[in-house]
Amino acid sequence: MSPATGYTYLIALGSNRPHHRHGTPAKVLLAALDRLEAEGLAVKARSPLIQSAPLGPSLRRYANGAALVTTRLDPPELLALLKRVEREFGRRSGGRRWGSRVLDLDIVLWSGGHWSSPELTIPHREFRKRSFVLDPAAAIAPRWRDPVSGLSVRQLRARLTRLERLPR
Repeated sequence: MSPATGYTYLIALGSNRPHHRHGTPAKVLLAALDRLEAEGLAVKARSPLIQSAPLGPSLRRYANGAALVTTRLDPPELLALLKRVEREFGRRSGGRRWGSRVLDLDIVLWSGGHWSSPELTIPHREFRKRSFVLDPAAAIAPRWRDPVSGLSVRQLRARLTRLERLPR
């Protein structure tokens, strides 16, 4: 795709705090996707939602998912929109890293390949190591190739899953 027709993005979604209006973390993710559509993003695919253990100090389990969206927004414009939606859902900037949060929206991949600026790096630096990103992503974009490794999302997930198996 091009700016004239739009870009495709893989967005990772996460929540581990209920919202006063939307309810449980899983319902927060569904409401966030509806909000992105209301902002003009075309949500082409939604993954099943999964539960995952928290990273870092948070004790609450996460609801995680992924979405394929198309938009004419370039990466900095989309990042600004995602940050605004996070704030509207009650996320505060400057919080503890890996602390609990109502909503987390991350750009994982985009149809333009690489993007790097002080505020944003695409592909997301850590997505290859995170099953809570790769599992939902593989459900909706298994053949999308990581421009850094050349591996598909399905292959990255398989490698991560193989590494997580317990020894016999």
